[in-house]
Amino acid sequence: DAEVSTRKKTFTEVQTERSEQAERTVLIKCPPKLNEKKLLQYLSTHGNIKSHFFFENRGIHALIEFSEKSSIASLQDATGIPSAAEHHVVPYKSRLFTFTLKNPVSQAAEGTPVHLSPQSHIPVKELIQKLHHADSISSQMYILLNEYQLTEENIKLRFLACSLVRDFARAYFPDSTVKPFGSSVNTFGKMGCDVDMFLDFHDTQKHATKMKKGPFEMEYQMKRLPSERLATQKILSVIGDCLDNFGPGCMSVQKILNARCPLVKFSHQPTGFQCDLSVSNSIAIRSSELLYIYGSLDSRVRALVFSVRCWARVHGLTNSVPGNWITNFSLTMMVMFFLQKRSPPIIPTLDQLKGLADEKDKHVIGGCDCSFVSDLSKIKPTKNTETLDVLLGEFFEYFGNFDFRKNSINLRKGKEVNKPESSPLYIWNPFEQDLNISKNVNQPQLEKFVAMARESAWILQKEDKTQRMINKEPWGLAALLIPFGKSNPSKMKNRMKGMGSETIRSLLDSLKLNSANSLQKAVGK
Repeated sequence: DAEVSTRKKTFTEVQTERSEQAERTVLIKCPPKLNEKKLLQYLSTHGNIKSHFFFENRGIHALIEFSEKSSIASLQDATGIPSAAEHHVVPYKSRLFTFTLKNPVSQAAEGTPVHLSPQSHIPVKELIQKLHHADSISSQMYILLNEYQLTEENIKLRFLACSLVRDFARAYFPDSTVKPFGSSVNTFGKMGCDVDMFLDFHDTQKHATKMKKGPFEMEYQMKRLPSERLATQKILSVIGDCLDNFGPGCMSVQKILNARCPLVKFSHQPTGFQCDLSVSNSIAIRSSELLYIYGSLDSRVRALVFSVRCWARVHGLTNSVPGNWITNFSLTMMVMFFLQKRSPPIIPTLDQLKGLADEKDKHVIGGCDCSFVSDLSKIKPTKNTETLDVLLGEFFEYFGNFDFRKNSINLRKGKEVNKPESSPLYIWNPFEQDLNISKNVNQPQLEKFVAMARESAWILQKEDKTQRMINKEPWGLAALLIPFGKSNPSKMKNRMKGMGSETIRSLLDSLKLNSANSLQKAVGK
């Protein structure tokens, strides 16, 4: 199974392999009436094509991965500069090309329909229809996972976007790399999610160890600045201007340099992604790798995370705009914690993973211990055999009755710990131990989460699956992906005893509002 063999590689191996693929890749905007065979025949004159696919993004595009990097130079040599009749062009030669037909009439007649790889997931309404036909909640959850997870093609496109930004950075910093982190690489990304990328100069430090020979201490003369933050801001400012002024297809470039983590936001039109570029954030990379490991250990992990996140989105518990709601990252960490707490546990705690680490896995970043094992084969598989049907219900049961007033969630230890301060929801940052990753969540949002979790647990316990299937009504996971206020708001009131009356009132109001538009919203992201 190809899926499984790619799964067992270490995080770094997968990243390196995909970055190398991206360096041998070009993106071509194709003519509308295209003969696929002729296009590939022509491109093959520049070198062997290793893989390719087509997708739709304001016209048909082809992603072409050559076997050799030299094929790109050969193609670039054969490519002309656009004629500047109305506009003047910035003469930057990238790996983005536009092909048009020389004899549109005769060539268009030879056009063949090409298979287009989808670059977005289906709307929730369509998903609910698909879930009807499943035979268990487990299979519903795997259907959702398959519809929402990043496809192989989409991942290639993400790495290409990073590689194209890297080409710009290398004009100033020849040794630099641009790598994706977060949801693009941690196995929990959903079709349509943004691309978080960072500019890394750390390969230059590895270089330093080679310089030990000879009688002299040798170092470059470099500009010195009073702080790392200032250096980061200056570098991002220049790269941001560069993308804005010269980057083909880089639109809406925003430099947000005073944020806690300075970044440049832009829309990359050729690939269709919203991108956030920052400068090397080693701890964020370790978080991406940790999630990659958890996602690779057991197929139930990702299926549960995707279902819970889709559920939260439908009910307005998460949102694409920053605010007081729970983030997807916090929600993912809550699922991980729940899986550590099963008996026997489905995934190990971070301390257990640290215990398996060898010398090359040791990472201390800014005083934070980020060590954990990277070789998946060293981690014993779980003996837990619970089905996803059970786990989904138990997840809602567990957090519907969790003592959030007193306890915090700690993935290092895999157990509830007394809250160090009074935030409504306290989830320890796995690496920066003095940070709460859910500090933004306020009391009404937490209580809304608890109410929805209780309601969902109740629906799963009480529903008569057979009857609902006969009546052609949504059942199982599908029944949880419909805003609850729709069916019977009065039923919910009884199950919310013990909550502040204010919160309940605002919750019921938001349900009435949400029921109409949250399906729309859920489709959005």
